[in-house]
Amino acid sequence: MLTNHISLYHCKFAICTSFFHFSVLTSTNFQSAIDRSTMTVGAGISVTDRKLNVFGNTVLTDVHDNVFVTSSADDGMINGAFIGVRSEETGSRLVFPVGKFEGLRFMCVFRFKLWWMTQRMGNCGQDIPTETQFLIVETSEGSHFGEDNEIDDGSHQSAMYTVFLPILEGDFRAVIQGNPNNELEICLESGDPAVKDFEGSHLVFVAAGPDPFDAITNAVKSVERHLQTFSHRERKKMPDMLNWFGWCTWDAFYTDVTSEGVKQGLESFQKGGISPKFLIIDDGWQSVGMDPTSVEAKADNTANYANRLTHIKENHKFQKDGKEGHRVEDPSMGLRHVVTDIKDHHNVKYVYVWHALAGYWGGVRPGTGDYDSKLSFPVPSPGIKSNENCDALIAITKNGLGLVDPEKVFNFYDELHSYLASAGVDGVKVDVQNILETLGAGHGGRIKLARKYHQALEASVSRNFPDNGIISCMSHNTDGLYSAKKTAVIRASDDFWPRVTASHTVHIASVAYNTVFLGEFMQPDWDMFHSLHPMAEYHGAARAVGGCAIYVSDKPGHHDFNLLKKLVLPDGSILRAKLPGRPTRDCLFTDPTRDGKSLLKIWNLNNFTGVVGVFNCQGAGWCKDGKTIFTHDEQPSTISGVIRAKDVNYLPKVAESTWDGDVVVYSHLGGGLVYLSKNASIPVTLKPRDYEVFTVVPVSKLSCGVSFAPIGLTEMFNSGGAISELRYEIAKPGNVELKVRGCGVFGAYSTRKPIRVTVDSKQTEFGYDERSGFISLKLSVPEKEMYLWDINIQV
Repeated sequence: MLTNHISLYHCKFAICTSFFHFSVLTSTNFQSAIDRSTMTVGAGISVTDRKLNVFGNTVLTDVHDNVFVTSSADDGMINGAFIGVRSEETGSRLVFPVGKFEGLRFMCVFRFKLWWMTQRMGNCGQDIPTETQFLIVETSEGSHFGEDNEIDDGSHQSAMYTVFLPILEGDFRAVIQGNPNNELEICLESGDPAVKDFEGSHLVFVAAGPDPFDAITNAVKSVERHLQTFSHRERKKMPDMLNWFGWCTWDAFYTDVTSEGVKQGLESFQKGGISPKFLIIDDGWQSVGMDPTSVEAKADNTANYANRLTHIKENHKFQKDGKEGHRVEDPSMGLRHVVTDIKDHHNVKYVYVWHALAGYWGGVRPGTGDYDSKLSFPVPSPGIKSNENCDALIAITKNGLGLVDPEKVFNFYDELHSYLASAGVDGVKVDVQNILETLGAGHGGRIKLARKYHQALEASVSRNFPDNGIISCMSHNTDGLYSAKKTAVIRASDDFWPRVTASHTVHIASVAYNTVFLGEFMQPDWDMFHSLHPMAEYHGAARAVGGCAIYVSDKPGHHDFNLLKKLVLPDGSILRAKLPGRPTRDCLFTDPTRDGKSLLKIWNLNNFTGVVGVFNCQGAGWCKDGKTIFTHDEQPSTISGVIRAKDVNYLPKVAESTWDGDVVVYSHLGGGLVYLSKNASIPVTLKPRDYEVFTVVPVSKLSCGVSFAPIGLTEMFNSGGAISELRYEIAKPGNVELKVRGCGVFGAYSTRKPIRVTVDSKQTEFGYDERSGFISLKLSVPEKEMYLWDINIQV
């Protein structure tokens, strides 16, 4: 019999919430909002008396006379409107004030580097930074959760959320920013001094709703229909590598990676009993070199930003018996022999390799191949330079970049990718993507250049890597996001910096908030991490709730297999959650890195359960003055918060139609099992840089009077991810049938001790704690990959 130390508390205290139900435009409530504004266009969005009103809530005041709102109904969209600007002014960069923004809480994501975004919270226009690409505003105060509840005067009130999406129009890209007068501004750029004329009618899409995540999704889908240049994440093919544990060579070797080093790393994992099923051979495998006139620009990780690609094939380190300066032309002696050995001897399913969007950091050396590469010199926008001018950009600006002719870039990608595919490579991590926006001069601007490159890239990936094998990296600009029809995975924040102490909490918060926007386009990738590191569990727990690929960059021999076993099953698969992991509603407008009082909660869904990761991220953040990650509190406080069922935003979607809102909550570290009545909460307190993961399970009330909830594999971070199928009372009353993947302790909640439990039709010993209602049984390691155990519990 298995013993356990589970404690149970029946929490009956209710959280007071108030919520006013809104529906689609044609509903009574939305119509009443429309009727209140005499100049409404779109879905309850209007400019009246110099105010931008959204469903009766004023978002902007003192709106300028040249600002107008256009209904989106002409595009078949009824849930939003476009902000436009009338102006006789022309130019390749224009800034237009829209109106004053004051007294409302917002969260935005903006580019603090050319390559990456991060979040900022505030309540007035001057708090909105340059290069803001997404903004969500809390346009009325009230409950963040969806129940009708009366407030003291008997009225009803709910939170409403307004989404601003600056988009692309013609050859111009829009972003938003604030000015010292608390005005919201629209900044337009073409990226080419010769491209000066703009239309100005569809610059920013605005939409609103009572559910922030629905409002954002619907807004992005509306823009998708309007632009017809990109696809929403839900319509993209996800590569299978997301479902398997991986290893990236970057931190293990940096650019000094060799084929022998790759083998040593894989052997090191095998000795510990957990083998990566996908591999990323990062920067260091390509044939590169400096021009005679270039100035070396080596980072501390050995990447030389002055190098250019000199050949599409691998360098001598990845050729059999290769020697520097000598090229082996026999394909079987090149990358193919490395990849074949990796797959044959280490059971790796997928091998990806790194390359930059332009070939390498410094592009393709002019004269290489038949690509008509020409030396170009980046011109970053003023918005980027005002936030940060990073070392890589400085180096590339000084040495120039060998830019492949946009008319020949498909041939370049196709030749590169077809060679890689012939060597057994399954996909590519395409890095340094945002450099394109600095090279638009002479090419019709940044948007035209981006479209040509991204269309060529996706066409080549489709032809050569049928599993949609591509990870997009250093690519946080809307030039690319609104041009990506197929790319389905995107790195979601700046790098994992193992030696920068202040970076770890910042990394988790940045990914979570960036995902609010990025997750509508692609599945966010939380980057590699080290399994043997002071913050390893913190990073691992975040990735378990992130719905992302899980891969590490451990040096050979430097692994924590106990940690990895919380993330990876013996067959190398992972228990990946279904959605991009995002902050809970009540975290959207609080700053969990700087305010000294807020925890970060990240929610996700499994097939039948929810999961919430809670993190104390206080103490460090991106410093807008110092332009770096800065520790502002060396000893941040212990922080307390609460966990509710409604933290898992779409939990009703995975519950039975008769679900009454009650849940059980299982804590991974604490081992506690708590029964929560609808609208109740439990407290959580975390020390600095601590975390906890909660599995949240809807309780089913069976016909026999028993309450039941399956938890999953309790030794895994994402316990509920193990449950693939769940059926109640199909064969007879009180019968629960499950299909479960993995091994270890399987847990469930029941108000009655089961009569019997079978696994694959064999009666199985189980434990039951009368006080907590916790059922536990042990699943052995299955012989087959991705095997599903048939579990039958009769209560």
